[in-house]
Amino acid sequence: MPTDFALQAMLPEHLLLLGMVALIVAALVRGGQRIAPWLGAASVVGAVASALWLAASGVSGEPFVGQLVVSPSIYMAKALLLALAIPVLLMGRDEFDTLEFPLLLVASLYGLSLLPSAQNALVMFLGLEMMSIPVYALVVLAFRRPQAAESALKYLVLSGTATAMFLMGMSLLYGSTGAMSVSAFSAAVADGDGMARMAVLLTLLSLFLKGAVVPFHGWAPDTYEGASIPVTAYMATLSKAAVLIVTMRLFDGAMIGPELAGLVAVLPLLSIVWGNLAAMRQTGLRRMIAYSSIAHAGYLFYALLGDPAGRTDAIMFYVIVYAASNLLAFAAVPPGADDATRDRLATLEGLFYRNPFAATAIAVAMLSLSGLPPFPGFTAKFLIFRTVVDAGYTTWAVLGLVGSFLGLYFYLRVIMRMFMTASPAGAAPSMTTAAGRLASVLCLMATLALTIAPGWLLAQF
Repeated sequence: MPTDFALQAMLPEHLLLLGMVALIVAALVRGGQRIAPWLGAASVVGAVASALWLAASGVSGEPFVGQLVVSPSIYMAKALLLALAIPVLLMGRDEFDTLEFPLLLVASLYGLSLLPSAQNALVMFLGLEMMSIPVYALVVLAFRRPQAAESALKYLVLSGTATAMFLMGMSLLYGSTGAMSVSAFSAAVADGDGMARMAVLLTLLSLFLKGAVVPFHGWAPDTYEGASIPVTAYMATLSKAAVLIVTMRLFDGAMIGPELAGLVAVLPLLSIVWGNLAAMRQTGLRRMIAYSSIAHAGYLFYALLGDPAGRTDAIMFYVIVYAASNLLAFAAVPPGADDATRDRLATLEGLFYRNPFAATAIAVAMLSLSGLPPFPGFTAKFLIFRTVVDAGYTTWAVLGLVGSFLGLYFYLRVIMRMFMTASPAGAAPSMTTAAGRLASVLCLMATLALTIAPGWLLAQF
């Protein structure tokens, strides 16, 4: 491909890279810390705008043959995912007073933006690691809790284990097929060769570990609890989205065979049931969201049972809806006296009488995550289970649907605390910060837009 096309096709990534350089320069300049959040936001907004422009222009092709591919639908996916980072940057303004946060976040987003275009396992590996490594530092950046360092270490070790499994799977894929392309992996899914089967199995298990699917979920609750709220929001949404994008790319066009269907059905079903049951017993918001994310990982990986024709649409729609709802819940939580107090669910008691907007926003997020109509979470779950039924796995779809009803309890419990419980005696007014309100409004608008017009988003993919 000509150099000018490669420069144009990767314009979103170049703008993110330019933002990273600008943030590094700002660190060396007096007063640069004050403009760092604006530099980070400008680079992300610029990347979103460029991705939308390239999608509208119909740009498609391979900027690097066999490595990266671009198309209007891929650009739209990049734009939507990068746009979800804007509320995270806004939340970070209230939590961090250093420029390390926007720098690390933009660096992580650079790796994320490579994944929808990846055509080769090595590009996927680089994208995943470039996304993950900055998150290790983000977990301990604020150090609001003593367990932050322990949480980051657990995340580092287990993520490293998943990376090793992924690389071993790709090595076996190369040994079996002589290639590490997406198409070679898709062919290996249906291959009867023992080495090819082992390659697919190891790769799938590595994705289960990174996505916190039972029984590979142990790192998620501690890591989510130990990190600050903006970092937890990022890990629960965009980090999980990255894992699902890799999964979609690898299994693109491949129908799960009977040998693999049992694993793909049982472990996600266990995640749905255990994640919802464990979330009922949590007293902290972040641990509750962690177990909720384990359940949602089950729903997302469940879609692998479905027909390839509708699987990608269902997963991408679910990822966007889930991310917008989770970010809305985190952005609307009012600041507390300290991090531990802010995280307790008991702090939300009577919130509607102290901050009606925050309580309403959190309620919308909980209703969407629970999958109740007319909110977009209902449409997302409907698409997942419909594609599973269409593929002939009706029994598994029914079991997954029954498991999803378990989540209603703890989502509605949060709403009950805010609207049907009196505020504690002497509770101070809970005022959301300006950045938090803006992030909440953006996420609320996205959630309501997906409620009204889900077909528009589905048409983009």
